[in-house]
Amino acid sequence: MQPINHVAGRAYPFGRKNVDTDVIIPAHWLKTVTREGLGRGAFEAVRKEPGNVFEDPEYAGAPIVIAGDNFGCGSSREHAAWALLDMGVTCVIAPSFSDIFSGNAFKNGILTVALPQDAIDRLMEVAQTDPIDIDLQTQSVTTQFQDRWSFDIDPFRKHCLLNGLDEVGMTMAQGDAIGAYESKAKIELPFLAKTLATA
Repeated sequence: MQPINHVAGRAYPFGRKNVDTDVIIPAHWLKTVTREGLGRGAFEAVRKEPGNVFEDPEYAGAPIVIAGDNFGCGSSREHAAWALLDMGVTCVIAPSFSDIFSGNAFKNGILTVALPQDAIDRLMEVAQTDPIDIDLQTQSVTTQFQDRWSFDIDPFRKHCLLNGLDEVGMTMAQGDAIGAYESKAKIELPFLAKTLATA
């Protein structure tokens, strides 16, 4: 997982409320066994709408999506986070998120930022023409027009995102402690020695 400190650039001014995971990535894309290429299916139905932001070359490669309330509702498919990442999105800003989507986004290195609706309205306006900056260290969203909003994030999630630690990375970071425990257990718990030796 790539560390996140700053996410800066253009943002898709999407703004739609109650976008469920089937809108983010339709079910027929879930047959794949790899994450690669899911970005092509992201917002597939929306991309068929005339004038949609996801097909507008002005926003191509934008790392941010500005969304409406209750983003990521519906099914718990982790493919929604994979699809966003594959299309280059590393931050979604919305008034609220589905808890399951927010968890999946975090586990895959996507920052979800909850801001009040008036901030979303302003960011939708700015995103039409100018970039947006998200600083995870200071927990702030800013624009070049002196707009500034603070956001809350769980300290554990912040630590993991700043350091690029997914579940495997968190385990690997404890390698020394795990090794020390195993060495101690072989002496103090000899009945586990065989199990530890084959693990």
